[in-house]
Amino acid sequence: MKIAVVGTGYVGLVTGTCFAETGNNVICIDIDETKVQKMKDGEVPIYEPHLDVIFERNIRQGRLHFTTNLKEAIDQSQIIFLALPTPPGEDGSADLSYILSVAKELGGMIDEYKVIIDKSTVPVGTAEKVHNAIAEKASVDFDVVSNPEFLREGFAVDDFLKPDRVVIGTSSDKAKEILGRLYKPFVRQGNPILFMDEKSAELTKYAANSFLATKITFMNEVANFCEKVGADVDMVRKGIGTDSRIGKRFLFPGIGYGGSCFPKDVKALAKSGKDEGFDFQIINSVMKVNEEQKLSMAHKVIEYYGGDVSGKTIAMWGLAFKPNTDDIREAPSLYMIDKLVAAGAKIVAFDPEAMDNVRGLIGDKISYGTNQYDVLEGADALLIATEWSVFRSPNFEKVTNLMNAKVIFDGRNLYDIADLKKLEFYYNSVGREVVAP
Repeated sequence: MKIAVVGTGYVGLVTGTCFAETGNNVICIDIDETKVQKMKDGEVPIYEPHLDVIFERNIRQGRLHFTTNLKEAIDQSQIIFLALPTPPGEDGSADLSYILSVAKELGGMIDEYKVIIDKSTVPVGTAEKVHNAIAEKASVDFDVVSNPEFLREGFAVDDFLKPDRVVIGTSSDKAKEILGRLYKPFVRQGNPILFMDEKSAELTKYAANSFLATKITFMNEVANFCEKVGADVDMVRKGIGTDSRIGKRFLFPGIGYGGSCFPKDVKALAKSGKDEGFDFQIINSVMKVNEEQKLSMAHKVIEYYGGDVSGKTIAMWGLAFKPNTDDIREAPSLYMIDKLVAAGAKIVAFDPEAMDNVRGLIGDKISYGTNQYDVLEGADALLIATEWSVFRSPNFEKVTNLMNAKVIFDGRNLYDIADLKKLEFYYNSVGREVVAP
């Protein structure tokens, strides 16, 4: 099938590459000429495990193409995915200007039937707005479909190629038939393609992400209470996670959720409710608790030093909002950096993938290491912000020799309490006993 993907951000690039992998001819469109040329040369502009392999293969085999010419791509394609940014406004609302601007252009370009698909995460009613924007200039039949993505950063390729489900919102039988054929190779093991109306599909994405954010936030609240009463959140997590009605996933406590999806989508759902005169009380509480949780470990650091961290050097392991990505959007690390630097601390950080992005955002506000150990030299404490696998089994003898003091603040509960007791570290994690030799 002939596909155009408008936008080569995280969602657009994974979508286009994975569709090419199943034999389709895909043209990805972006307005950034430098970025497009780099992709033509085989350079992947984002870090996502396994994407580079299929990206290179499909370029080499002639199924994946890149251009800045929207009209040229549209003329060659029957299926058009809109994978454009929908950044949150100050009030939490999703900015649809990018999508609607392209939609208006499409109206004057299409000269035969096309299926236009909202792949971006958008509020309820967006498909109708896109349809109306295209219809202003279009003189041919077309359909607008809602097809939200459910990709986890770090696992996006596997999630796309082997989805739990595919959600397609359309009232058009013709669009159903086309998209059913397009997605058939991805659901051969029996996972469902769920056809529904456009508004239900749009809300499904927001509801799914908001529920997962709620689950994470609930466990963070439980962890904070565990610290008050002397319970162990790991035991509580196992105790409830073995209940099949609850499940084991998204129950690990930490320092709050971040990234490109959860914060934006939770805010947008709350704003959509407000616009309709509906108060999402649970969602509003989730946002409030999560903002506080992002700073919880920074508060512990400051408290440990009696309220004064001026002149202290804090080594930070991890900057990305989660492992296996270079995404730093709404990352808890950035909130902790702001808090600790403002209080007078010096931060020296290492992350396997995200340092360039942080440097581009905050410059020399902090220092950066070349590996996980060189940031420890002369550090007064270690603060763990991201659970990269490389941090899970450190050489604690080396850690001890490099640091000024054996002090670890672990926002991701990477280590066993018993092990840190034997090693005689001060060890403060989330929802568990504080080890204080």
